[in-house]
Amino acid sequence: MIQTSALRKDFTVWRKLGRLRRERRVVTAVDGVDLTVAEGELLGYIGPNGAGKSTTLKMMTGVLTPSAGEVSVCGLTPVPQRTRLARRIGVVFGQRSQLWWDLPLTESFSLLRHVYRVPPADHAARLRRCRSLLDLDAFLDTPVRQLSLGQRMRAELTAALLHGPRVLFLDEPTIGLDVLSKQAVRGFLGELHATGDTTIVLTTHDLADIEKLCRRLVVIDHGRVVHDGTVEQLHAAYRSKRRVVADLDTAWPDGLTLPGASVERVEADGLRVTLSLDGATAGEVVAQLAQVVPLRDLSVLEPEIEDVVARLYTGR
Repeated sequence: MIQTSALRKDFTVWRKLGRLRRERRVVTAVDGVDLTVAEGELLGYIGPNGAGKSTTLKMMTGVLTPSAGEVSVCGLTPVPQRTRLARRIGVVFGQRSQLWWDLPLTESFSLLRHVYRVPPADHAARLRRCRSLLDLDAFLDTPVRQLSLGQRMRAELTAALLHGPRVLFLDEPTIGLDVLSKQAVRGFLGELHATGDTTIVLTTHDLADIEKLCRRLVVIDHGRVVHDGTVEQLHAAYRSKRRVVADLDTAWPDGLTLPGASVERVEADGLRVTLSLDGATAGEVVAQLAQVVPLRDLSVLEPEIEDVVARLYTGR
């Protein structure tokens, strides 16, 4: 559905050196990205600010012309076939709107039907589904300028899907949303992905979106892909570890070690210990703990994807 080969984008930047002199510099935003996205896949595409995420999406959607390499979306080349491609893709940019600011939301949806020349029955069916899954009815007659950020984002998702796109590009769709709005958007995207009708490419800084929605994760940094695989593979590559946190009835003995685990920290005057699992399972470590110290309470912590990605970005 999406194919890129050695995709590259350079920008020319001019720096002022004095009143009459300027220096020309070429900045590479995307540097040789090879990517294949299958039909119906939900791909998480992440990276730090300035890594090249949005630039990649803009080349895939025909907004920017690549400096080198090839890109194909729905069998089309985005820039020269931009008009045909627009009917096959949906795009949601977190800080951009495709809705009419002063019109009631329902009028924006009606106008988009005419823009994309969608048959009335198809438009009505898709709108009915979005109204149900995104709970739009309460503000359908409200002018877009009066919508909250969460309401507007739900409306933007609906607008991007009313013409039945084969590919949906989402650039920071949950940025600035409250917890309930994020849950609504994630739930909707999960339902959309489950049908298998739409290929979704999601860029985000909210890694909870990735963990809850995406099986496959592509990480880009300085314009290059540094990881392409599952979240579990990312944890394995960067040696993320599960942890056991135990609250004790007596202080942790100095120098005590357990096979397959290492002491990460001891707190609360020795009454709380955090152990990193180094080969042993959580059950094995808990069983060993119960034999050597009296336990009051314990919990098993899964590795945080934020920690792994932060270590990846810093090259550690």
